[in-house]
Formats: sequence, structure tokens, C-alpha cells
Amino acid sequence: MTYSKLQQRLPAFLRRYILHFEAAIDDSVSRFSAALPDRVRVLDAGAGEGKFAGAFARQRYTGVDLGIGDTDWNYAGLDALADLERLPFPDNAFDACINIVTLEHVREPAAVVKELYRTLKPGGMILLVTPHEWEEHQQPHDYFRYTRFGMEYLLENAGFTGLVIEPVGGFFRLLSRRLLNGLQFFPGIWVIPAALVLVPPALLLPLFDCLDDRRNFTLGYVCTARK
Repeated sequence: MTYSKLQQRLPAFLRRYILHFEAAIDDSVSRFSAALPDRVRVLDAGAGEGKFAGAFARQRYTGVDLGIGDTDWNYAGLDALADLERLPFPDNAFDACINIVTLEHVREPAAVVKELYRTLKPGGMILLVTPHEWEEHQQPHDYFRYTRFGMEYLLENAGFTGLVIEPVGGFFRLLSRRLLNGLQFFPGIWVIPAALVLVPPALLLPLFDCLDDRRNFTLGYVCTARK
């Protein structure tokens, strides 16, 4: 059984507990969508396969991606294939925007954030999620990791205000995730004895996450701001 298949077989409650970063992303997108009025235009910049389209069923969703991420992804459902540095939309075209774990994959993140600002209407809201402590992925298109201060600089420099930047978990959540990541290095049936060693502490460690009140060790950040 592969590492990814093992994840898929977990019960939903356990998957949310273990995959804390992914659960936080889903919750943030749901809250963001719920706060938006019906029929407003929402841009998903870096949409991938459009996994968040369903969260914006009440709104008018537009999914855009350059289409160079995971090689097995299907980009056929996107509304546009485009470089996020040069979006094919006029100024003030959207009421809201999301950019979910995409900013690490662009060569010029400052230019992308400014472009998202340009396409938002005045008063429009943006939700960005960025990684901080994360493995390389979608190689070779993986360029950056972000601190809370880096995100503050990028957003404010683009013109955004009302910033809220929240870390997703602390040191013990991070350590738990790294132990679980270790399962991918054990082939075939060897993943079973590896799981017996790595999984128990990985399940216990998040219980101590309250001890890290500074959250300098974190998997990533959920950021919201307004134009």
C-alpha cells in the first residue's frame, strides 16, 4: 500500500486530525465563500483542477491556472489557461479572489499579488494560503516559501489593507506531519512496521501544540485582505 493510498483509507475524522493543513484550507475556503453574497464574481487564481469550484456554487466562479502543475491533473474544466502574472481580465473584474498554495509556484510572486489586486474591485476580498515548512512539490515549478512577514510585505506593497495572517499549527503539528511524511519512504509491506513506529507519536504530538504559542514553526499561513 502506498503512502497516498494509506491517506485515502483513513476515516474522515482521522484524516482531518492528521492532515491539519489541508483541513484548515478547506475550512478557510468554506468560511470565505459563506461570507460572500450570491452571484458575485470569484476568481480562483491557480485553480489546478478546480477542486474549490463547488464551494462557490452560489457565486460566479472563474478558475484560472497555467496548467503546469502535477502531470496527472486534468485542466480541462478550467475557464482559462493563463499566467497569473498577466491575467486576461480587465481591472476591477472580480468581487473576490482565492489563491490557494499557489504562490510558491510562481517565479514573480510580487507581480502576481499586484495582478490579483488589479483584477479585484475596490472593497474586494482575497484569501491566500501559502506554505512555510513544506517539502518540494510539483518540481521544477516550486520556488519559494513564505513567512508571515513576507506575506505582509507582498500584500501591503500591492495595496491591500485589513490584513489577517494566521499560522496553521505550531511546532508539534509540524513534527507530527513530518513523521507521517516518513511513511512514503517505506515500499510495499514495509510501510506497515514503519507505521507502527511512526504513527503513534504522530497522533499524540498535536495534543502538545498549545505549548507553541508563537507559531514560528508552522506548516503555512492563511491570509485574508481587502482591496
